[in-house]
Amino acid sequence: MKIIKAKTAGFCFGVDRAVKLTTELAKSGHKVATLGPLIHNPQCVAELEALGVVTAGSLGEVPEGYELVIRSHGVPRSVYDQIEAAGIECHDATCPFVAKIHRIARKASDEGAVLLVAGDKTHPEVQGIVGHTDGEVFVFSDLGELEGWKGPENPEKPVFVVAQTTFQVAKWQECAAFIKKGYTNAKIFDTICSATWTRQQEAEDLSQKCDLMVVIGGHHSSNTQKLAAVAAKHTRCVTVETAKELDPAWFSGVQTVGVTAGASTPSSIIEEVLNSMSEEIRDEMSFAEMFAESEANLKPVFAGKVVEGTVTSITPNEVQVDIGTKHTGFVKVSELTDDPTAKAEDLVKVGDKLDLVVEKVNDQEGVAYLSRKRLEAMKGLEEVRKAAEEGTVMEGVVTETNKGGVIVLVKGVKVFVPRSQATMRRDEDINALVKQNVKLVITECAGRKIVGSINKVTAEANAAKREAFWADVEVGKTYTGVVKSLTAYGAFVDVGGVDGLCHISELSWNRIKHPSEVVNVGDTIEVYVKALDTENHKVSLGYKKAEDNPWVKLQNEYPIGSVFTAPVVSITKFGAFVRILPGIDGLVHISEISNERVEKVSDVLKVGDEVKVKLLDVDFDKKRISLSMKALLNDEAEDAE
Repeated sequence: MKIIKAKTAGFCFGVDRAVKLTTELAKSGHKVATLGPLIHNPQCVAELEALGVVTAGSLGEVPEGYELVIRSHGVPRSVYDQIEAAGIECHDATCPFVAKIHRIARKASDEGAVLLVAGDKTHPEVQGIVGHTDGEVFVFSDLGELEGWKGPENPEKPVFVVAQTTFQVAKWQECAAFIKKGYTNAKIFDTICSATWTRQQEAEDLSQKCDLMVVIGGHHSSNTQKLAAVAAKHTRCVTVETAKELDPAWFSGVQTVGVTAGASTPSSIIEEVLNSMSEEIRDEMSFAEMFAESEANLKPVFAGKVVEGTVTSITPNEVQVDIGTKHTGFVKVSELTDDPTAKAEDLVKVGDKLDLVVEKVNDQEGVAYLSRKRLEAMKGLEEVRKAAEEGTVMEGVVTETNKGGVIVLVKGVKVFVPRSQATMRRDEDINALVKQNVKLVITECAGRKIVGSINKVTAEANAAKREAFWADVEVGKTYTGVVKSLTAYGAFVDVGGVDGLCHISELSWNRIKHPSEVVNVGDTIEVYVKALDTENHKVSLGYKKAEDNPWVKLQNEYPIGSVFTAPVVSITKFGAFVRILPGIDGLVHISEISNERVEKVSDVLKVGDEVKVKLLDVDFDKKRISLSMKALLNDEAEDAE
């Protein structure tokens, strides 16, 4: 069965922009709500919910303290007014193509024109467009509804015509032609998104070449349903939201299948559907059964057969093997190992015997392409299945991240670990796990769907650490910890399975606005226990050292009467503050600037000036320091006398 995928299937620009904005906000610790589902794809919405994103049906449902994201569909102008009145921080992810239609709608209102909108009147995008004009509006879904329109209340009024960005192209062309004939004063704006034009044209062309079209997308997605309608004109068409909805019966007798997807369909779901359609389903056979089947059928050679090959020659890019048939076997270096820097001659030697699986056969040329990696993955799959049944802890390497979580390679098998099961904290960056060795348990192993959890192993290890921590912790004890997260009021540090709070005031002797000025997530720092709440299991930590206290340094190094030069850091009505040490400023009162009367401090001094001052007094309890420039002038006068 031949599978042809449309070139432009998947997220359009506007949807991708909205999803990235919302994801980045959530991952950076913002409390985020979207006004309605961000996109018409339940899987993507569920992934965002796993990051803490709330879907609000109305402004009244937005939780207090949450920031609001306006989805790519846009909203009526009145909603912006309500958001401003409610004082909600807003991030506008309206698609630029939709925003352009909003501007046209406002222009129609300003010029007293009638606005005609081609689209679904119940769709949020259309409702948003209508909400940007105060004049007469008519929404139509097809030529029949347009023909039933009686025209403007005032025939002299100009007419503006726009279309929902995902409107069916063929219908739009019919309606536009009708309007041109009936309304000579009509201004017609082609507002269908360029991505929609391209997708629908591809679906039109592809459906004429295929026995079956598979359209991937949310069942409530407007653009997905329009793609299906376009394809169904030429061939049998089915729609699926995920790979689980594929029915093997659909493909009986089918030679060529076309695949396209709506603008709100994530690439991960598209790939999952394609893989489900194209991979050979051999999941129910064990490695031993496959090997036995291959041994019992020495001929012919076919894809999926397990063979033993003897290395006959080695080149930089591939290894040639004898598999005991008329076929010459080739194994690419990339099918021997995952290491991109490895050389074939370092991996195998001539005469070595390798267990391999046939990837592809070309009988005409007498060539078979083989893989050791895939065979090891088959063996690994058995181990993974066994571990899933017995609850055994396995080890693997995190190879990549996606919107839903991370992929861990375990015994050559890709195991998906959801975001919620990858780290112990929602705000931790899962990208930091890439290339890291991790321990995990397999929670689900059904066919090609293999799911694991790092958290379960980490939680057990942390529980043991916590027990040990609380057994011997005491105030004043020093720990080496890792910064796990930052908030406006401090840093949370893991000191052995327990997160202690190092308040912002305990991070530095200097005034800082945010903990990130001193530490970052992932930093290893030395802290000490300041206070304990054993009942509620809370730990308060300190980071700044007593020996670094600038007031101690001031007391030791600057006796009363000291003279030094220092910069002016701020000007007030009553004097100037001079920086003595980092974090310590002293006041030169306006009366201590000069022997002459100073009316305005800024007339004499400015920020950045280096001035010579004398230390008059220090109140260590109130943290106040008195300095004088005038005293030095008097001293000089006395010396001169």
